[in-house]
Order: sequence, then C-alpha cells, then structure tokens
Amino acid sequence: MRAAPTILHLDMDAFYASVEQASKPSLRGKAVIVGGLGPRGVVATASYEARRFGVHSAMPMAQARRLCPNGACLIPRFSLYRAVSDTVMALLRELSPLVEPLSLDEAFVDLEAGGVAFDAPGARAVGQRLRADITAATGLSGSVGLAGSKMLAKVASEEAKPAGLLLIGVGTEREHLAPMSVRTLPGVGPATGEHLRRAGITTVGELAEAGEDELVRMVGRSHGVGLYRMALGLDDRPVVAERDAKSVSVEDTFDVDLHDRVRIRGEVQRLADRCVERLRASGHSGRTIVLKVRRYDFSTLTRSETLRGPTDDPRVVREAAARLLEAVDTTGGVRLLGVGVTGLADYTQEDLFAFALAAEGAVPYSYLRAHETGLPQAHAEPCAGAAGRGRAWSARRPRGASGAPGPRCGPGGVAGVGPGDPARHRGTAGGRGRHERPAGGGG
Repeated sequence: MRAAPTILHLDMDAFYASVEQASKPSLRGKAVIVGGLGPRGVVATASYEARRFGVHSAMPMAQARRLCPNGACLIPRFSLYRAVSDTVMALLRELSPLVEPLSLDEAFVDLEAGGVAFDAPGARAVGQRLRADITAATGLSGSVGLAGSKMLAKVASEEAKPAGLLLIGVGTEREHLAPMSVRTLPGVGPATGEHLRRAGITTVGELAEAGEDELVRMVGRSHGVGLYRMALGLDDRPVVAERDAKSVSVEDTFDVDLHDRVRIRGEVQRLADRCVERLRASGHSGRTIVLKVRRYDFSTLTRSETLRGPTDDPRVVREAAARLLEAVDTTGGVRLLGVGVTGLADYTQEDLFAFALAAEGAVPYSYLRAHETGLPQAHAEPCAGAAGRGRAWSARRPRGASGAPGPRCGPGGVAGVGPGDPARHRGTAGGRGRHERPAGGGG
C-alpha cells in the first residue's frame, strides 16, 4: 500500500459494443449485443441499452436474443477493437511509463512513476482529464478507479461504472470494503462464495472479522491468508509494464456436436496449427501441449503432455495433441475443442543449438535460421562436406513427437563436431553421420 491513491485503473465501458456504436451512427442509443451468432454462440459484451433487458457477458446468444429480440447482434471485429485500444493505451502511456494492460479495454497506471500525481487531488485531476481525452480521441467513455493499491483501484472503477470516477482514500480501505459482498474480492468465485456463505460469511467485513486462522482452516493456507489480507484492503503488488504470457491457446465451439472420430482428429490438427501460428507470432516456444475437450454433457476434460524441451514446430504440436486425443472418450459427442501450449520460452532448443554454433564461428546464425526465409524446413541446404574435412550443418532439424532428432543429414560431418572427434565418423563408410545433441541438451 502506498501513501497516496496514485494507482489508476481504467475500464472502458461496454467496450466492444461501444466501439460498434461509435463506428455506426445508426446503432447509437440502441441495444447492441456482440458475440458468436451460431446456435452455441456466447455474448462477449452488451451495450447498456441491452443490459436493461437482462443481457450480460458470457450469456448464451440464444438467450440474449430471447431477452432482447430487437437488439442488434453483431460478430466481433477484433481488428477494429485493437486499433481503438491502441489509441487508448497510447493516452495512458503519456501519463506514465508503468502501464499494465489487462486486456484490450482495461489497464493499471502508476501515476507516481510518471510524475503526474503524488496526492489525492492531483490523482483525481489526472483521472478526470484522462476520461475527457479518451472521449475526445475515440468517442467512447471509460470508468476510472483511483486508490493506493491495484485491487482497490479495480474495485473503485467497477463502482464508478458507467462513465464515472471514484477515488478510495488511503486509510479508508477497510471501511469502504466492509459492506461489500465477498464476491467483490479477486479470486472469490461461485464455489468459494458459496462455501463462505454456508459458514455465515457474506460480506468483506465479516471476512475480516473471521480472522486469518479461521479462513486458513476453511479454505487452506495460501487462499486463506490471501483472503484475509484482501479483506483488510492490503495489496502490495506493483504496476508491471510488461506481463509475460503464460500460455497460448485456441479453441472452437461447434454448432452441432461432433461424433465422427476422423472429423474430431482433423479439427484437433487444425487447432494445433493455429496455436503454433499464435505461438510463433508472440515470439515464444513451449514445452507443454494441452488438449481441452468439452463433451456433449458439458463435462470438460483437459489432458497435457510435457516435452523434453520447448518447441514451436507445428508437427510436434500436432502429434502431441493427437496422442492426447487418443486418451479421451468422445463417443457421446464433442461440443468444444481446444489446443494450447504452456511452459513458454523465448527460444526452442534448436535456436540455442544455432546460437552455440554461431558463437563458435562455425556458421552465421542467420544461415541457421534460413528456413524462416523460404528454404525447406529440414535443411538450409544439403550438409555438404566430406567426412574428415570441415563442418556441416542443417538449418533446423525436424523433431519427432517426443522431441527426438529428425531425418539424417546428407553426406558429411556432424554439426559442431571437430575433425578429430570419433563421433564424426559414425555411420556408413560413405560418411553418413548421425545428428548429435549438444552436451546437456535433451529434447
């Protein structure tokens, strides 16, 4: 907790729907519902006009249409939303170098780090000016929360909706939180909320009165200690400008349950390829492949496989996802499939291998990455060079399902092995060598 309410949380109001209304004058003042339009589509967001009919995020689109039959139902246009989000985030970065985006439409800002506010009046003035600047630049409204911690700033912005500003003064946190529902606190979902309700705890004030020991007994040490601190309004987390991605995933919900096993396998392969596209676009590789299957009865299964080393090879991800699917019973039908990669790293092991060779002066790193500029993936060019003279290399070795080396090199020596090394002459008399992994490298 800091001594002044200089952490700002911005949450744009009904963002997707508001962007649609701003871009199409005919929709202004009307109920707008954005989400999937198929039989199993889900509402992503609804304008405040639609919310008056009971429509809300995560509601099935079919139900939203029944509640609001005259609403405009639109599919999301994410490229447009990202463009508007970039404008908003640029305004935030003018205030401080410490901006922590949580999604396209919300972010934390450390005003003190930017030198724009050091006390409550200064923070309030910045918040009011920010709201006006956002409206001038985008035509949209946003709600601003100001407090001495991230948790309370987010609570304040939620209370300020729509198009408002709320400042929670330092020293008033516990008093402000006391009458609120326990569900207000981050990490308190339906299950934990119900568990606390059965124990007679429904408000944050009652949570604080229960004490840390009782909460630890009820929900476990890590969760209990965290709940007690939040009930007291304590939160020391800093605003972090860069948030590392923890996973990359894609999933699809199908209009009709899939029963054909061949079709299901094909969908998993397609999702694996899309997942790798996102993985590479983010500049990462990953070690753990995750398969998500939601069956006809809404039961959801997840299966995972951890490789010996990180990869961004689509074949490896496809093969791992296919193996995971074999362990799942899909005879009753499948309504959703997803493929993800976790355990992210900045480089694959092949990248590290390439860096090692480049450091030795054996070959430029750009050559070893030639497959990314159009050369075949298996080899930048044949591994020329007779056994016993010079080095030979491939741009990137294909990986098997378990991360094992792929096809052998053409005639020539083994990458990174010197002429005097006996390993250089393993294989046939013609000098067909085996790929050897760098010491200490698995997968």
